Amino acid sequence: MKAMIFEGPGKPLSLKEVAPPRPDEHQLLIKVRACAVCRTDLHIIDGELTRPKLPLIPGHEITGVVAGLGAKVTRFKLGDRVGVPWLGWTCGVCDFCRSGRENLCDKARFTGYDIDGGFAQFTVADERFSFLLPDAYSDVAASPLMCAGLIGYRSLRLAGEGRRLGIYGFGAAAHIITQVAKHQGWEIYAFTRPGDEAAEAFARECGAVWAGGSLTAPPAPLDAALIFAPVGALVPAALRALAKGGTVVCGGIHMSDIPAFPYADLWEERMIRSVANLTRRDAEEFLALAPEVPVKTSTTLYPLERANEALEDLRHGRISGAAVLAPPDISA
Repeated sequence: MKAMIFEGPGKPLSLKEVAPPRPDEHQLLIKVRACAVCRTDLHIIDGELTRPKLPLIPGHEITGVVAGLGAKVTRFKLGDRVGVPWLGWTCGVCDFCRSGRENLCDKARFTGYDIDGGFAQFTVADERFSFLLPDAYSDVAASPLMCAGLIGYRSLRLAGEGRRLGIYGFGAAAHIITQVAKHQGWEIYAFTRPGDEAAEAFARECGAVWAGGSLTAPPAPLDAALIFAPVGALVPAALRALAKGGTVVCGGIHMSDIPAFPYADLWEERMIRSVANLTRRDAEEFLALAPEVPVKTSTTLYPLERANEALEDLRHGRISGAAVLAPPDISA
């Protein structure tokens, strides 16, 4: 099969012919139909996440068709359309797993990081961490839901309740969760790179009532703010935009250092919290909710062999929505 291989930081991915994986007893063999490209993939490739398996097939926003079954698989059958997210395996017995916080499991393994992912024609995934795709979505349209959507959903849940929601960094996660938050009654205030008029216009198309530069004060205090851009300086900026009792949720797996800020910006019961990974409950809830909204994903499609181009376009903010890789035999 064809796969894009990561061999170490600073090196572009290389297209290679490799043997297809073989599923173990609890795994599915999946014919990949689409795999969205995530900023986490950039953090891996740039060496900011420092412990990937090498060599590695990246990609953790996978959609495809079940093409083979491990001996103990019971939840799926051949031909099922499935999605595979970042969280690929947990121990199931630690305090975190037993208390519904499997996203914090110390032994967790992650798709496209510890486990070969979806930048390939085939992949394998644990059936317990795979999910049936809603019929309303094509393979391409569903792929961003598997991380951008899930992390956005978890971030929104942790933001609490309120009326005005700020979103910093208007990319794949933001364009999805804006639709969900609007459906739930939030007003959306979108913060983009200063001067990025295209991103501001895209945010308004997705439902934002206001859009402006990331360091601009919004027209009204925010009840909560979600930060998807990996820029630590946005944390104090978001705090200053909050009303009393508001929450800043950092939705990325990696962020540059947060600069010092006065305690007065945090006082009056404002809160900063992070989001780590996701749980299977998040996936089940969000995949049921998305068709009800209904969430519409904006995608830019690239052939598998142009993965490096997709990554660079993501790095430089040249994509509205999500970049999606398609193996050679895709039928979207």
